[in-house]
Amino acid sequence: MLGEHIAAKARLFDVLAADLEALGPGWKLVGVDGVDGSGKSTFAQAVSAALTSGLMDRPVLTIHVDDFLNLQEVRHRRGRTSPEGFWLDTYDYEALEQYVLTPLGEGGDGEYRPAVMDPRKNLRLHIEPVKAPEDAIVLVEGMFLHRDELRGRWDYSLFLDVPFEETARRMSIRDGSSFDPEHPSMRRYVGGQRLYFEEARPWTRATRVIDNTHPEQPRLLVPGEAAGRRR
Repeated sequence: MLGEHIAAKARLFDVLAADLEALGPGWKLVGVDGVDGSGKSTFAQAVSAALTSGLMDRPVLTIHVDDFLNLQEVRHRRGRTSPEGFWLDTYDYEALEQYVLTPLGEGGDGEYRPAVMDPRKNLRLHIEPVKAPEDAIVLVEGMFLHRDELRGRWDYSLFLDVPFEETARRMSIRDGSSFDPEHPSMRRYVGGQRLYFEEARPWTRATRVIDNTHPEQPRLLVPGEAAGRRR
């Protein structure tokens, strides 16, 4: 059984590699979207490892949208428990556009900045731009990537579909938060992500939707199957 899971996972990454290779030359922006706790960072790392281990002869960059957070005073201006604040105010999309999406998009000069924020110190960073390798696949991992402002920016995108019961369980281990997605302490986060679902239906906008409930066994979902999993 373990061997079957490993083979199935390898086939999935073969599919993704073929998709990305078909994008052609030049810098390509690839969104890796999903709710908090869905495994975006780990999945993006696995994609990068797969692509740089021989599936493609191209460099890979990874951008973490959490390095483009707004300052706390902006993130919490609607209240520390506000779902609307989580959905609307978490990220500095202007900076993400200016320092990543424009320079690494079509016609860009490749001079990008990987971060603008130190969330632990709640400080803005002033990092000198760096030049992206030619023809790099740029993995941008984070929440809310299929919102209206960003939906046209991706050459390719993934949505990791994981039930809130499972993401809350993972976050309870990672952050010490409640394992119950309906607990009042989770209102800001789960509620904000449900607002995203209502607004954007990201599983309908992504190039590929992946069930990442069991990270050791990720699998592709067809559009109707993904929609049927939503509450």
